[in-house]
Amino acid sequence: MKKILISGFLILVTVAIKSQQLPQVSHFMYDNVRTNPGSAGNKDMICISGISRQQMVGFPGNPVNFIFNVDAPFRLFGVQHGVGLAMFNDALGFNSDINFQLDYAFRVNIGDGVLGIGVSGGFFDKNLDPEWVYVDEDTDPYAPEGDATNMAFSLGAGLFYRNENIYFGASALNINTPEIVSAGSGGNTNSEVVYLLERHYYITAGYDMQLSNPAWELKPAVLLKSDFAATDLDLNLTVEYNKNIWGGVTYRTGEAVIGMIGLELIENLRVGYSYDFATSSITKYSSGSHEIMLNYCFKIGVEKAPQKYKSIRFL
Repeated sequence: MKKILISGFLILVTVAIKSQQLPQVSHFMYDNVRTNPGSAGNKDMICISGISRQQMVGFPGNPVNFIFNVDAPFRLFGVQHGVGLAMFNDALGFNSDINFQLDYAFRVNIGDGVLGIGVSGGFFDKNLDPEWVYVDEDTDPYAPEGDATNMAFSLGAGLFYRNENIYFGASALNINTPEIVSAGSGGNTNSEVVYLLERHYYITAGYDMQLSNPAWELKPAVLLKSDFAATDLDLNLTVEYNKNIWGGVTYRTGEAVIGMIGLELIENLRVGYSYDFATSSITKYSSGSHEIMLNYCFKIGVEKAPQKYKSIRFL
């Protein structure tokens, strides 16, 4: 049987790959649209965010992610709704995965907040572009085809509640557990590689607590994510001054301690940076992870300024 020499790869028979496949970010509080369709429109503003992440810098084939989210609220027939669009590119080794997702949320008032009940549908495109090194010959029927692109349709659902000071949500992605099948060289079906997109579950919450000095706010937040093969818990504590500059720290269980800073450049335009200090054995091979976040929220429409007039009765 032919052998393929590739660091970390040896595929000889039909393989099902199961792992936590969706990207993780440190600025998770700005990534709810991607992970929870119920959050669409939750800020009652049009919000656009982008997150760029370089993970495990210095490690060959390290993950590189880019995430783009946009969402907006609207009213139709006297009912509140929300829509969202989420896209991400996840490059890791030979893989370059692209996800395109549309969100819809039905929003209802509960107490002093709004609950979003959301669903999502989208396409997950897995692109494999390897550079194989063969021992004996220049082909191998057990290797996946080079430069192969395969696509699957994915469904998600979620609940997301927000009021003035608190938010929390629960969601699931890849509910239908779609499969992406890639045949070996020359279409050898005996060497099919099956990428099973596992269900991913998310639970998140956050709280804005004003301190005795009203210029200062304490903002704890938490994110639990799992596909039951791997589970991560992010615990964040951020301090914000005057609503336009902040710093914080996150502990990701078993993986990293994360430092975060950010500021509001102009009204409602925020930029943030985070650095992951790895706490696992990967720290021997990596200099950490860098992440940059941009977020901008705005409302459509111009509020009319109050106008003065004189009545002929009182001239």
